[in-house]
Amino acid sequence: MHDVWRTSRSILTLRSLGYLFDTGTSYRPGARFGPYAIRSGSRRQREIRAYSLAWGSNPYEQGSKIIDCGDVPVSPFDNALAIDQMEVAYSTLLARSISSKALSAWKHGAVLAKDGREHPRIISMGGDHTIVLPILRALYKIYGPIAVIHFDAHLDTWSGYPGAVTEQSRITHGTFFYTASQEGLISNNSIHAGIRCKLTGLDDVENDESVGFHFITSDDIDIHGVPAIIRRIRERVGDSPVYLSLDIDVIDPGLAPGTGTPEAGGWTSRELKRIIRGLVGLNFVGADVVEVAPAYDHAEVTGTTAADIVHDLLSLLVFQMPPTQPSRSEMWPRDEL
Repeated sequence: MHDVWRTSRSILTLRSLGYLFDTGTSYRPGARFGPYAIRSGSRRQREIRAYSLAWGSNPYEQGSKIIDCGDVPVSPFDNALAIDQMEVAYSTLLARSISSKALSAWKHGAVLAKDGREHPRIISMGGDHTIVLPILRALYKIYGPIAVIHFDAHLDTWSGYPGAVTEQSRITHGTFFYTASQEGLISNNSIHAGIRCKLTGLDDVENDESVGFHFITSDDIDIHGVPAIIRRIRERVGDSPVYLSLDIDVIDPGLAPGTGTPEAGGWTSRELKRIIRGLVGLNFVGADVVEVAPAYDHAEVTGTTAADIVHDLLSLLVFQMPPTQPSRSEMWPRDEL
């Protein structure tokens, strides 16, 4: 079957990459099969039928070549080795040259990079959330500290779980941002969105702020609305190099049950997609969708949702202006009252 990320035209700018890793989980494993589930969910997507009414365009017709680079072979037995393997794979792809035969789709990338060159941008498919640590290590070499937009039900900034007695056991899908902060990989203007997990207390919030994050709760969408959330995120990250990390559990488990640590009360996929569209034009250097665990899914709804979000992320990376939709006012009758 032809996957949504397989081919396109013009210059090589965007790549997708799968991570068969889930040995950093604290609850239910299975996200190593996430890349398979996302690709399976993309089976009905085609570049010749990829026009989106919401985006008002087709991401495959914007001059970027889009390639699925397959999966990173990682050790299922040694987490330290696996993390090193993921960093090497990501760094190798980042080092690939952009074709000079066509105009760049993202000229500002060269301005942000330390070496003054434009680098490919990668959409990663997890895999548990631990995969973001080696990704940030690789991106730091190119761009310096990265601002993170983190869609998730959980903070993922804890310093370690009880029983973590070795250096490697401290690195999990709930602690990787703390480690990244300790290594200086992320900037002090990052933000979570969709938070609703249980905490040990306000100490967790204070620790989260020390790592460099502010957060938006899942309930904030009812209080402030989608436009206010978009404004808050954009104001927070500003013009920094930005990495978008999306844990599928930001969506309510009634709509995306195939994940390892579900939390009730999440956003709908429609709300999440609206927020993503509102972030166009930020300096994105990469993105991911993680924690898709198909063993807990029903009728492939989570894999299909994740695949559609990846399609949105393609548009997010290739467009520099928010989408403008054709007027459809004639479809709606006037309010004669």
